[in-house]
Amino acid sequence: MVKTRTFISPHILVSRCIEFDHCRYNGDMITSHIVRKLKGDAEFIHVCPENDIGLGVPRDPVRIVRVEGENRLIQPATGRDVTEEMHRFSEAFLHSLPPIDGVILKTRSPSCGIKDVNVYPRPGRSAAIDKSAGFFAGAVQERFPLHPIEDEGRLRNVRIRDHFLTCIFTLSDFDRVETSGRPERLVRFHTRNKFLLMACNQRLQREMGTIIAHGGDQPFASAAAQYRERLLAALARAPPYTANINVLLHALGHVSGHLSRDEKALFLDSLEQYRQGYISICAPKNILKSWIVRFDDPYLGEQTFFAPFPDHLMEISEAETDRGRDFWG
Repeated sequence: MVKTRTFISPHILVSRCIEFDHCRYNGDMITSHIVRKLKGDAEFIHVCPENDIGLGVPRDPVRIVRVEGENRLIQPATGRDVTEEMHRFSEAFLHSLPPIDGVILKTRSPSCGIKDVNVYPRPGRSAAIDKSAGFFAGAVQERFPLHPIEDEGRLRNVRIRDHFLTCIFTLSDFDRVETSGRPERLVRFHTRNKFLLMACNQRLQREMGTIIAHGGDQPFASAAAQYRERLLAALARAPPYTANINVLLHALGHVSGHLSRDEKALFLDSLEQYRQGYISICAPKNILKSWIVRFDDPYLGEQTFFAPFPDHLMEISEAETDRGRDFWG
C-alpha cells in the first residue's frame, strides 16, 4: 500500500512582514496563504533587516540608488545611507543563523527582494534604470546559492509553490538523516527518493548512488556532505513534464504485469493528456497510487515522488474543485 509519510518540520527563514508582524515601512503586514498554512508544519525564523538595523515602524522608505557605478541603500527623505549598516547586519545575522531548509522573502523589497528590485539613478524622484536583488536577499543568495529561495509573490504560482514545498520537506527529511550519523539511514533516504531524484536530475541521482555505494570508504560526515551538495543541486529546478512522464512510465513497469490491457490503456491515455497539457500530473499519479494500494507494492508505496509534501498544503482554485461562487443561484 502507499506508505503514510511522516513529515519533518522544515526550518524556514522568512521576512517578518509576511504574516508575522506589522513591520513594513508603512506599518502594514503582508498576507500569504502558503506561509499561513505552513505555520502548523514548519519552524520559522523571522527577519526584518530594515527594522533590525534601527529604522522604525512606520519609517521613510529606502531605495537602491546607483552612485558612481555602485548600488547603495539610501533613505531619500533623510538622505541617510544605510548600505554599510545593512552589510554588517546581513553578515552577522546569516553567520549566526542555524541550519535552514528554505527561505521566503518579501517581493521587490530593496532589502529582501530576491530579484526585480528597482535601481534608481538618484535618491530623488526618478525612473528606475536597472533591476537587482535587495541587499539582504543578495547576501542570502550568496550564502545559500542552491537552497530554495522564493518570495511570497512567486509562491502564488502553483508550480513554483509545489516545487518549493517539495524541496523544503525533502531537505528537512535529509537533515534528520545527516544528524543521525548512520549510513543505513542515508541508504534508505536515497531509496525512497529514487523516483523524485530521477525526475529532477538523473545525472546527479547516479552520482548520489555512487556516494552511497562507496559510503564505507570514508567517514559518514564526509559522504553525507557530498550527498547534500548534490541533493541541493538536483532540487534547484523543478522537473520538466517530460522527466515526470519518464518516472511515471518507470513506475508503471513495476505493476504492469498485474494489469489488463484496458487498464494499461487507461493509464497511457491519462499520461498522454498530461503530455498534451490537458490535465495535471495528479491524474496519472492517482491511477498509479490506486494500483500501489491494490497490489501492495512496498517499494512504490514509500516513494516520496507520490507524496512530496503534506496534502493539506496543496492549494487549488475553487473553480477547479466545484467550490466558491454559485453561478447558477
